[in-house]
Amino acid sequence: MPKILTIVGARPQFVKAAALSRALKKFNLQEVLVHTGQHFDENMADIFFRQMEIPEPKYNLGINSLGHGAMTGRMLEEIEKVILAEKPSTVVVFGDTNSTLAGALAASKLYIPVAHIEAGLRSFNMKMPEEINRILTDRISSWLFCPTETAVKNLQREGFENFNVKIENIGDVMYDVALFYSEISAKYATVLESLKRDSRPIVLTTLHRQENTDDLARLSSIVEALNELNDEFQVVLPLHPRTKKILERENIRLNFEPLEPVGYFDMIELLKTCEFVITDSGGLQKEAFFFKKQCLVIRDETEWTELVELGYNHLVGSDKQRILKKTCEIKKSNPPFQEKPYGEGNAAERIALFLKEI
Repeated sequence: MPKILTIVGARPQFVKAAALSRALKKFNLQEVLVHTGQHFDENMADIFFRQMEIPEPKYNLGINSLGHGAMTGRMLEEIEKVILAEKPSTVVVFGDTNSTLAGALAASKLYIPVAHIEAGLRSFNMKMPEEINRILTDRISSWLFCPTETAVKNLQREGFENFNVKIENIGDVMYDVALFYSEISAKYATVLESLKRDSRPIVLTTLHRQENTDDLARLSSIVEALNELNDEFQVVLPLHPRTKKILERENIRLNFEPLEPVGYFDMIELLKTCEFVITDSGGLQKEAFFFKKQCLVIRDETEWTELVELGYNHLVGSDKQRILKKTCEIKKSNPPFQEKPYGEGNAAERIALFLKEI
């Protein structure tokens, strides 16, 4: 029986890994789950694993709070030990974190095939650590499981068809996840009960990416736009601790009360309820589409270009006037959300079937 070693390092990767774990189990594939500890999260207690129906990791490496080089190096060293002990047939990595790159490096140097889920994504911004991680991981992987046709075309433009790799557009695992957890999210979510609701429609917002938080001009402009929007909409902003510290340090004031960070079930319920989304998060851009909500992307580029091309997501950068103008435009629109650029919601099962044949 093939043994699959799955590397995860952050809460979103656990959620994706849960979808894959269910599919691997369905097709009788053995899985060993490894948590690098990259994003230490006190909220990931037993209840998190039970509610999300996620298998607990066999290995927890506890590597966090280090610089990029030290973190990746430590992970490489420890993952190599796990691979030598477990002797997997394939190592699976997700996305673009340091854990992703370290897992791919460790496996490839030991001649173990690497399956990269969410391969082929490109922001074309080499200042993003994630862009470096995803490009390098793609290059040393054996299986490139792309979430969209755009991702496949990115790899083709970079000459990957000339390499000894298999490229497959299998759809987006996050779509699987959204469909699965949307059925049970209301059971566990509490955020709507705690909100002081009024007649204003909700705008769900996140703000955490360094290009926005570390540039005070960008940060101030975005906050000014949110403050003005809050006159018409109820801006719901689960505030990242790092962003909170910067706002306090720079005395940049919000005209509304932000929320503490919320869990995935709460985010789903907010997505179901909100009018539209404003975010610099990569994942939330897609999730907005999954729940048929338009999205203002407060970045200058996005990996999910197909959503911009389809007219559901809108790149507005950090400019206050662009944010306000686009808000006025989308209020008057009612897009159909009929397209399926991320597949049919069966990406994990398709991946499991491919891995079964390795």
